[in-house]
Amino acid sequence: MPTPAEWARRRRAVRGARRIEAAGARALTRLDRLGPNWHIVDWPRTDSTNAYYEPSPADERAGFLAIGPGGIYAVSVVDHGRSRVLIAGDVVQVNGKRPEYISEARRDARRAAKAISAVVGLSVPVQAVLTFVGNGVISVHGLPKDCLISTDKELDRLLIAGGAKISPSTANKLSAVAHHPGTWSNAPWRPSHDYSSYGNGQTAADKRLSRR
Repeated sequence: MPTPAEWARRRRAVRGARRIEAAGARALTRLDRLGPNWHIVDWPRTDSTNAYYEPSPADERAGFLAIGPGGIYAVSVVDHGRSRVLIAGDVVQVNGKRPEYISEARRDARRAAKAISAVVGLSVPVQAVLTFVGNGVISVHGLPKDCLISTDKELDRLLIAGGAKISPSTANKLSAVAHHPGTWSNAPWRPSHDYSSYGNGQTAADKRLSRR
């Protein structure tokens, strides 16, 4: 039998997980507007040798990959509720605390880029995005570098603003790589696609990925 303290911790963990899941769902709802050229991938935001991933109860963020004309975005979603958020460069302050949301978002993007690049055989950039869900005021006193900031209501516009850097064919191939469980293991599988030139379907908007 759990002690009252253990029971209370478990209940808080369950409520927190549900809140985070709901925040992620709200952000995803906005992306329904992006159209068929965009792909959403639920991915393991951790270093792991296992093909399957179970989120840590301590993680206060939801997350997914958005792959489309603008490239690959590693989106981290934070629910700040009614709390006021202050952003000053790399510093995020919520209720007097300074969680490392920005550095964690960058870390997630680096992990995704490393895993996908290892499979593709080319250097594939992944852009970090930190998205806030809630009703509290967000005050910005300088944006961070290498990490885009948005609310859930602005997320679709933010991704569209990235322009057309890759073709729908390339986005499809990268989505297939990101969906494959083997991509996130230490010994990545090799797809049958040839990524040396991105083959058919390449457009003038495609930016050639650099060789690794």
